[in-house]
Amino acid sequence: MKERDHKLQTGSFQRVVVKLGSALLFSDGDHSVNQSLMNGLASQIALLRERGIQVVLVSSGAIALGAKTVGLERPPSKISERQALAAIGQSLLMSSWRTSFSTHGIEVAQVLLTHDDLGNRKRYLNASHAIEAMLRMDVIPIVNENDTVSVEEIRLGDNDRLSALVSALIGSDALMILSTATALYDQDPVLNPDARRIPVVETITPEILKMGSEGISQWGRGGMFTKLEAAKSASRFGIPTFVAHGEESDVLNRLLQGEDLGTLFVAESKGLKGRKHWIAFSLKPAGDIWVDSGATMALTQGGKSLLPSGVTSIKGEFGRGDSVRVIGPNGDELGRGLTSYKSSELQDIMGHNSSEIEGILGYSGSDWVIHRDDLVIEKHR
Repeated sequence: MKERDHKLQTGSFQRVVVKLGSALLFSDGDHSVNQSLMNGLASQIALLRERGIQVVLVSSGAIALGAKTVGLERPPSKISERQALAAIGQSLLMSSWRTSFSTHGIEVAQVLLTHDDLGNRKRYLNASHAIEAMLRMDVIPIVNENDTVSVEEIRLGDNDRLSALVSALIGSDALMILSTATALYDQDPVLNPDARRIPVVETITPEILKMGSEGISQWGRGGMFTKLEAAKSASRFGIPTFVAHGEESDVLNRLLQGEDLGTLFVAESKGLKGRKHWIAFSLKPAGDIWVDSGATMALTQGGKSLLPSGVTSIKGEFGRGDSVRVIGPNGDELGRGLTSYKSSELQDIMGHNSSEIEGILGYSGSDWVIHRDDLVIEKHR
């Protein structure tokens, strides 16, 4: 196991994202908000700000608070009812956080986002500018998914991924995911008392992802798997991620000082920046493009654009400029990119040389299906 001493430079953090899940903020017994825990975290964040560290908070909990307000003991299954609970609970969640931070004279601001907001490049940049303005005003942005208008996105545990996207959005120096999970273990510690904590993960490989569990609580879901996905996304932007138990004393300061708590996921030394990270992680693929072995080699080893001659099949309906997954002959995802052709056009030209495109479609389009500037290759396939 790796030690942590050479991974962090004390005092190098100027901006961090802190994510808190429902399972930490609420109990399954009465799903009441843990105001004492929130007060303690607000005190820790206030101390970080005194050291000149800007903080953006990603907080779950609106649905749980809404349920308590209307007297529900269990989360409803209907999406519309969950949306209603989110609308009821969101203002109460902000009120709880405002109470915690008011003791320190700190103002907070509500930021509600969906993947659609982050998937639209213009709205993505607008969100970035708005949060930057809040930080300049010395206000703490408190981000949550806009569950009231989201449908597909209402998946408990999704705020792990959202926190990684927010980290990239604002150029955070670190992502800190606090939950009831203490760390990543080589085995399930609940089932195996000999499971060993992994203090540092250098690279999030497929083998590491398999260690993730789909943990479930009454009001929160995601377990370690969504945290690994979040850490992978942040790492590819050059942002380290900490996963630790949120009830550890002074956990934020101790982590940032390099103390060996939880698990540290090391950032890539040459991470994706800006638009490339947006393509890889902020967009939802509209379909799949399968390619042959020759195209696989050209894309992964040669840094080439994807040509129609290398396409063997497609799945889904997509338009020009949509995000698609590129799938190799063995079914592995090679990467993601923006397609120059809609699916109906690609169905006609796949397997053909670029010089044949005009003759097949009756007009001249791009020579490539996905240009290399619009393509992000998966590093660990």
